[in-house]
Amino acid sequence: MLTYPQAQQILETAELIYSERTVAQTVHRMARDITQQLSQQQPLVLCVMGGAVVFTGHLLPQLHFPLDFDYLHLSRYNKQLQGGEIQWRVEPGESVKDRVVLVLDDILDQGLTLAAIRDKVLKNGARAFYSAVFAEKETSKPKPLQADFVGLIVPDRYVFGFGMDIHGAWRNLPAVYAVKD
Repeated sequence: MLTYPQAQQILETAELIYSERTVAQTVHRMARDITQQLSQQQPLVLCVMGGAVVFTGHLLPQLHFPLDFDYLHLSRYNKQLQGGEIQWRVEPGESVKDRVVLVLDDILDQGLTLAAIRDKVLKNGARAFYSAVFAEKETSKPKPLQADFVGLIVPDRYVFGFGMDIHGAWRNLPAVYAVKD
């Protein structure tokens, strides 16, 4: 866990890459796009804990159609700056069988976590799988999947804020920051 001075130092030396206003406009655009594609399908929406909780909390009130909601929890980072093995903590309580599933996640980095979720959801009988990520990291490496709905493109640096953490801190920021190179 970071100390207060350590957390403050990280924020003070970081670069603001997307303002609170841009974040809000992005979520609104994503809600419009998701509504256009899924509003007639009553999807089961799954929030990936803990990173997507802020994104989900802002997005759901803007989806004006019937949906069911649940969550899942898996992690590759565990408060580290580098991803490791995928660890499933909680699988969805709601059955995905014969459902249209929309998974909400904070960031599509290498795509391994979201690919694992997709594989499990489809293996468990979902009729269709969609994904929405608040941010996608710009990398030169190929990813095992592309999200159906993407909010912001972020540089290939460590980013935090709006649900994304750095050593467990700063998920609560309304804007997005990047650690300076």
